[in-house]
Amino acid sequence: MSARHRDTALLLALAALKLAVHVLTNGQYGFHRDELATLDDARHLAWGYVAYPPLTPFLGRISLELFGASLAGARLFPALALSLSVLLSGLIARELGGGRAAQLTAALAVAIGPVVLGASALLQYVAFDHLWWVLVAYLLIRLANSGDRRYWLAIGAVLGIAVETKYTIGLCATGIVLGVLVARRADLRSPWLWAGAALALLLLVPNLAWQARNDFVSVSFLRSIHERDVRIGRTADFLSDQLVVAANPVTIPLWIAGLGWLFLSRGRRQPMLATMLAASFVLLWLLKGRGYYAAPLYPPLLAAGAVAVEDWIGRLSASMRRLVRSTEWLLFAVGAGVSVIALPIAPPGSSLWRFACAQNQDLAEQVGWPELVRTVAGVYAALPAAERSRARILTGNYGEAGAIDLYGPELGLPPAISGVNSYWARGYGEPPPETLIVLGIGREALDRRFASCAWAARVPNPLEVRNEESEDHPDVFLCRELRTSWPEFWRDFRHFG
Repeated sequence: MSARHRDTALLLALAALKLAVHVLTNGQYGFHRDELATLDDARHLAWGYVAYPPLTPFLGRISLELFGASLAGARLFPALALSLSVLLSGLIARELGGGRAAQLTAALAVAIGPVVLGASALLQYVAFDHLWWVLVAYLLIRLANSGDRRYWLAIGAVLGIAVETKYTIGLCATGIVLGVLVARRADLRSPWLWAGAALALLLLVPNLAWQARNDFVSVSFLRSIHERDVRIGRTADFLSDQLVVAANPVTIPLWIAGLGWLFLSRGRRQPMLATMLAASFVLLWLLKGRGYYAAPLYPPLLAAGAVAVEDWIGRLSASMRRLVRSTEWLLFAVGAGVSVIALPIAPPGSSLWRFACAQNQDLAEQVGWPELVRTVAGVYAALPAAERSRARILTGNYGEAGAIDLYGPELGLPPAISGVNSYWARGYGEPPPETLIVLGIGREALDRRFASCAWAARVPNPLEVRNEESEDHPDVFLCRELRTSWPEFWRDFRHFG
């Protein structure tokens, strides 16, 4: 086996190890509210949804068909996607001229990133979006190193798939356009570049057609969510988040070295990559993106930094090389400690679990859903049989609706109705309900909508977890006699979340 093949085998082993860790731990706790909504959308396949493009619900549907409503099954594809990101990061280091040490360093640095760890344990578009950005970076480097313009076709294909995952890939495409104008204007005469662009646009068409049929509702959604994030301060720490959120803090020296290598030294041979990364970062900052949105930009920076560090270490004495390597592995070991708060591994209710939940709200959003549904089922079962036939469950947010639809059928519950995101388009059913079991909406708002509304139950919180359901609206209400017509109520009830 050649040295190159041995290096590849080591990178594959590292990626496989990461995947195995997630497969073994991803069955803990319960579904996150975002996962519940995604799995619900997966039962209603379409070329678009209010909150996201179609790829993630499509993969959720595959997981439902293969594994049923399994935590580990639903999270297999995200874990696989980010294991591939780890592999590609090592390959990027190789393409930048790095040896085995640089390749493994790059792969490990990406593997311990907070976003990479956390997103590997959630069925969200974050994992797949991360993979496409890293794959585009790898293909841009292959294009530059080989001079083979056929890579434009592959780049176009990845961008087209990526836009069906998350729309922020448009920033990457913008960076590539700038990179062509800065460094590869001759490629504008190449049919391969235009074929790649055409392929990307072709893959965009199904979602674009869906948006056109639905009044480009995702534009309204994104504007609403962005305004909310800015208003409540989620975007205010974009720059400081780069130190602790987008990448692992212990890798700061590595990606700073990568910046120097890429923009000031040998990396100047990769102007396309440098332009794409710089333009994407600046656009995310100017457009007030959240800090973790920049996470896919770091794998190529970490790979470049690994190459720079390998070059520097090579000029040291043997004893100094051993010392630096020992320090490097110690830092990785410390950095891996982030897994305690990024992964669902601490025993629920333990002190470690409470600490992890305090640092990582995503963990707190993964408990309590079965208890919530059982509480609603108790209220539903207490209704007279004749009234149950005309009763529905109205929820204020998508987590509650997704939980009712996932766990409710076994308890005899009807599907949830909600005005949030894609649930609104599914309507309230015919004939309209006469009795509503309501959760996730405050009493004052309900009294404005209904002539009769009474408290019915309180969702239990045995672990005393602090999340939206336990803190903001733990009460369940029984409401009757809508004050307006159902079409009028439903028109006004639409909202984004």
